[in-house]
Amino acid sequence: MKTNIILKSIVLVTAFFTFHLSPFTSAMAQVTWHTIDEAAKAKIGAKMYFVDFYTDWCGYCKKMDRETFADPTVAKILNKYFYPVKFNAEGKKAVTWFGQTYNPANGRNRAHDFAKGVQGYPTVVLFKSDGTAFQSIPGYVPAKDFVVILWFFASGDYERYPYERYQKIFDKEIRPVMEKSL
Repeated sequence: MKTNIILKSIVLVTAFFTFHLSPFTSAMAQVTWHTIDEAAKAKIGAKMYFVDFYTDWCGYCKKMDRETFADPTVAKILNKYFYPVKFNAEGKKAVTWFGQTYNPANGRNRAHDFAKGVQGYPTVVLFKSDGTAFQSIPGYVPAKDFVVILWFFASGDYERYPYERYQKIFDKEIRPVMEKSL
């Protein structure tokens, strides 16, 4: 009888934490996306702009949203160290970025002028705080690999290591430092 009461208590406590705290943990693990208009007006200090160029028809863009950007570590790095922006590369309105106006596509299968230079989707472009394009990351990247890429730039390690070496030492030497910072 006593064992039965203890088991029921454990089940109730587990259910409480599972159902009542899971919305809070998932909310903390979401990327706070901004529009390009918000980004153009934002004062971001030393952060970099992280612009995700996507299209509505792009299957790998949707996969990045579902899998990579939904990863809690990816979300934490993006929210803390970058200014994350979603930009539809086939958007229908003009945008102004650091004093330069970019016009929308005016025909089928044409990219927005702001997306010129982007070769495929999804593509992420990192911009310095002055609006200068800094690094392009084309294609779908799984979350475990994207964490390495993001931290490489967020930490400034791109100034200290070649990326190939960084990948090799990440789990053993870099990840523990990253996890303390998050």
